[in-house]
Amino acid sequence: MRTSRVCAIFKSLLSGLLVLSLAGCASNISRVETWEGSPANAGDAATLKAPGEIEVTSVNGRSLTNFMMDDLALDYALLPGQNQVVFTYKTIWAKSGVVENGESKVHVIESQPQVVRFDAEPGEVYRFAFDKPANRAEAEQMTDTFSATIVTGSGQEVATSSDWDPKNVSARTPLPGADSASSGVEGGTALEQLKSIWATASEEEKRAFLRWAFE
Repeated sequence: MRTSRVCAIFKSLLSGLLVLSLAGCASNISRVETWEGSPANAGDAATLKAPGEIEVTSVNGRSLTNFMMDDLALDYALLPGQNQVVFTYKTIWAKSGVVENGESKVHVIESQPQVVRFDAEPGEVYRFAFDKPANRAEAEQMTDTFSATIVTGSGQEVATSSDWDPKNVSARTPLPGADSASSGVEGGTALEQLKSIWATASEEEKRAFLRWAFE
């Protein structure tokens, strides 16, 4: 009897530790820093809230696709100033009827990549606003024309997304604080300017440039 009671207490403690561990992990990944290093203005970061339907793939050229779970609502910390956010909109709908062995039980409907650019105010909270489909048919119709609006906590609209073209390098928003970094090469040789641009380009932009260069 004593042994079984000890085992029960141990299992209870283990379950409690597991719950606390999972809660700690969730709190750590629920807010994602979108910069590298320790910028001086990180303490004034704004917050962009993304629901489970929105998958942010990059912010200011930095890839943010290293999460193991889809449909995860996340908060993204943005440095004050101009930001570029690339994302897709994805919904999942259960299939009706019998599903064959090995066949997916859901329909995954995903938009083309979208990009939105806006100036983030220190400490402000932003969120995505978009029309939500009532059924799968509406979701499929939305994929070609989908766009989202960035709104403040008070509901003020600040920017609307458009189709993302990774080949259009000139449309890319520079990294916050990049003006001071690029000033050193302003007026320099073409090679120096290319090196500076390459250092802040996203992986998609680099691949697009290499395809163009070797065509």
